[in-house]
Amino acid sequence: MQIAAVNALAAIQCFAVKSNRGEVYGLKQSSKTALGGIVAALSISLMFIVSVIPLFTYALPAAVAILIVPVIIEINKKWALGVYAAVSILAVMLVPNKEVAVIYAAFFGYYPIIKAIIEKRLPKVFGWLVKIIIFNSTMFISYYLMLKFMGIKIDELESLGVYAIPILLSMGSVAFVLYDYALSKIISIYIVKWQSRFRKLFK
Repeated sequence: MQIAAVNALAAIQCFAVKSNRGEVYGLKQSSKTALGGIVAALSISLMFIVSVIPLFTYALPAAVAILIVPVIIEINKKWALGVYAAVSILAVMLVPNKEVAVIYAAFFGYYPIIKAIIEKRLPKVFGWLVKIIIFNSTMFISYYLMLKFMGIKIDELESLGVYAIPILLSMGSVAFVLYDYALSKIISIYIVKWQSRFRKLFK
């Protein structure tokens, strides 16, 4: 699995390498590739857990997305986008639970990248509005496509009837806000406590 992750990452490398100027802390090319391969392999491995513990169907893609944070901080956003693309392709191909793969590929996998861009360029209130709109629209479209073309069933749609979609989107929005807050805290902890150790390890 690690070999597949590195190979997929290498196929996207040319796209990321062009964007490294001015944004990179100083990692060598081999270190960048190693970091991307480790993140990709670990992400796919964790998504396989849902095959054993289905209760993590929604939480795990969100947790796996956190792994891409060091790539954003230590290399750059475009390299992180390449890692996200590699993980998404491998997840759709290899992970038995396709719902997990779609949730990751459709939103959570690239959300830390979008979060960094939005929080850098937009005012806080408007930024929150944009993030919530992106979350809800992406989740709605993703589940519509999964229901329509992948045969995935959602029990809540039957039990809640016509109120299912607004209720689920409202609950999802609350969970997303909490996730975004937790992600911000994790990023802060990484920068304060882990970044120096991380850089020594991959320099």
